[in-house]
Amino acid sequence: MVDSAAHKVVTFGIPSYNAAADMDRCITSILEGSGYASDIEIIIVDDGSVDDTPAKADEWEARYPGIVRAVHQENGGHGIAVLSGLREARGTYYKVVDSDDWLDASALSTMLTILRGFEERGTRVDLFISNYVYEKVHEGTHTAIGYRSALPRKRVFTWDEVGRFRPDQNLLMHSLCYRTDVLRSADLPLPAHTFYVDNIYAYVPLPRCKTLYYADVDLYRYFIGREGQSVNEATMVKRLDQQFRITRIMMEAYHLYDDVEPVRLRSYMMHYFTMMMSICSVFSKLSDNPEAKTWLHDLWADLKAYDEQMYRHARYGLMGVGTNLPSRVGEKTTIGLYHLASKIFKFN
Repeated sequence: MVDSAAHKVVTFGIPSYNAAADMDRCITSILEGSGYASDIEIIIVDDGSVDDTPAKADEWEARYPGIVRAVHQENGGHGIAVLSGLREARGTYYKVVDSDDWLDASALSTMLTILRGFEERGTRVDLFISNYVYEKVHEGTHTAIGYRSALPRKRVFTWDEVGRFRPDQNLLMHSLCYRTDVLRSADLPLPAHTFYVDNIYAYVPLPRCKTLYYADVDLYRYFIGREGQSVNEATMVKRLDQQFRITRIMMEAYHLYDDVEPVRLRSYMMHYFTMMMSICSVFSKLSDNPEAKTWLHDLWADLKAYDEQMYRHARYGLMGVGTNLPSRVGEKTTIGLYHLASKIFKFN
């Protein structure tokens, strides 16, 4: 039996809603990849599931006490489940793994070796970054997203040392493993019953991360392409109101040019926020909701009132202009450019 009081290097939080069909692969990948190590923990957050998820979570805890814990809560959505795992976490680091995704064994072993080394040497690293892979299982294809061209490797670094991120190199939830105390201090504003909260998770804590480390390993395997998945285009159009909600929260998190001191971090965050505004612009054009254009107009107006410098960068940069072309012809051009980018970067 594993000592439940043993020091934990990293906590893996697994938000799980009706995940009975997928969660075994996810949990097994972490257990096997870590060699069933006593210094990791897995917190399965059952988010009010109505299938066999609660029973399965309890079974995993019973099989691996001291490593696996089951947390049961009323349904609150993905963000609330992430926060529940963070609240319960005992690890120095915290990483979210969605229940239908999994981790690569070799890459996980590398990650744990590096994190243990930080602990042994007393080296404080606020953010550990690794690669992720889009696994399009139904197509039998996969696309790896790495940061070799943007981030230093094999050493601790700061934001002043990062390079330029390509459009396909955003730091997403899949690539991030935060130091737990840093993540808690961010007081993440993750709303209940809302999709796309991973954007807040990958944005709001960044200025609190002073030291970073990048491991060029393909750790996170992100299952994508399933009908009805939150990043499926038709689903995103249907949930456009939630996309606007998330973008507003990100807008109000910072006056980027006043609040974020490292220039390269500020530039990256401005690009990420502009991408979110552009998504709202594109999907407003794809939506048949008569309120969509009003939502978009109000969002841009509110951004201008909130921070005119952020507004100018977002609205009149290449992405802002390209996703807000006037006239019906402009709308068709915007949608065509979006679909072209989707094929190139394979993000849904």
